[in-house]
Amino acid sequence: MRRRTLWGVAGGLGLVSVVVGSHWPVVTAAAQPPSAAFRWQLPPGFPEPVVPADNPMSTAKVALGRHLFYDTRLSGTGTFSCASCHEQARAFADALPRAVGSTGEVHPRGSMSLANVAYSPALTWANPLMTSLEKQALVPMFGEDPVELGLSGAEQALLERVRGEPRYRTLFAAAFPGQREPVSLDHIVKAIASFQRTLISGRSPYDAYKQGQRSAISASARRGEALFFSEKTECFHCHGGFNFTGTVNYVGKGFVEVEFHNTGLYNIDGQGAYPAPNTGVHAVSNDPLDMGKFKAPTLRNVAVTAPYMHDGSVATLEAAIEHYNAGGRTLRGGPHAGVGADSPLKSEFLKPMELTAQEKRDLVAFLRSLTDSTFLRDPRFSNPWRASK
Repeated sequence: MRRRTLWGVAGGLGLVSVVVGSHWPVVTAAAQPPSAAFRWQLPPGFPEPVVPADNPMSTAKVALGRHLFYDTRLSGTGTFSCASCHEQARAFADALPRAVGSTGEVHPRGSMSLANVAYSPALTWANPLMTSLEKQALVPMFGEDPVELGLSGAEQALLERVRGEPRYRTLFAAAFPGQREPVSLDHIVKAIASFQRTLISGRSPYDAYKQGQRSAISASARRGEALFFSEKTECFHCHGGFNFTGTVNYVGKGFVEVEFHNTGLYNIDGQGAYPAPNTGVHAVSNDPLDMGKFKAPTLRNVAVTAPYMHDGSVATLEAAIEHYNAGGRTLRGGPHAGVGADSPLKSEFLKPMELTAQEKRDLVAFLRSLTDSTFLRDPRFSNPWRASK
């Protein structure tokens, strides 16, 4: 796989990482040394996530963030929360092709899974500049295009609502001790980010299989694994590693990896064009070569995150396999008609695979073996407000 490292600096203040995948440099916040105050509960073999130095993990902060994540006070209408588009049962994605905000506005893209988001050095579908969970949380809260939680211009009202909830007096004081006024926007996003960093999934049947339990997955899934990691399908090039994505970072990693790919989903003009406003990294960089480049999401729990692709235009795992088997999607009619396989901008890894019907079923069986049912039901990540009623 082609990658290039532009530069890297290790200074006396801690590791400052820079990375490149595609051609985007990403500078992360100075990494915090492993904290003695917080104990990660990581699956076997998983590395420790990187945590910003100005927002160290704590159990109290995670508890506060969990309450805020599920709290509808964090929307202008009082009806939406972060969890409205990030449902635990769906690996913190949702079932819609494209997300719908608190005011009913349909968004250009679907909700991404938050499973293992702590390991992602670039957030959202196609923004290499969005590298902080704390900053990213401000987008759904205050963004106007599209409107998500609809809090733009209502910052003070938000703080008053939060201060008015009796439970928060204890939670904020514990999470941010010694503060005269612990309820602030800065503390809200830091707590939400801390909770999100605990959403770690790595106890699927496939993980058990890799740890020696051969019967944990079916013979079909084992054949699918072999195909997945073969040069015939090339899947592992973009969905490799412990998190099944090429975009990953963790404590001790030599350099951050950030990758974006054009998968031949569209080819409107014969030159690789994608329909606006979903033009991928191109929408940020305005570079024609970035047209249609999106981040390859983690495949962990992929069986519960349908529909697929950034715009939810692929309904099932079987249809996703067909798309890649053809080396790109062909749309024969409509405003987005085109032959994705002929796109000059698509990834070099996409090519016709000529899979048999059994091989397609095997790949689907392998992908289904990545479902971590424990994660999907873990009470540590559930709605705390519902439990208190």
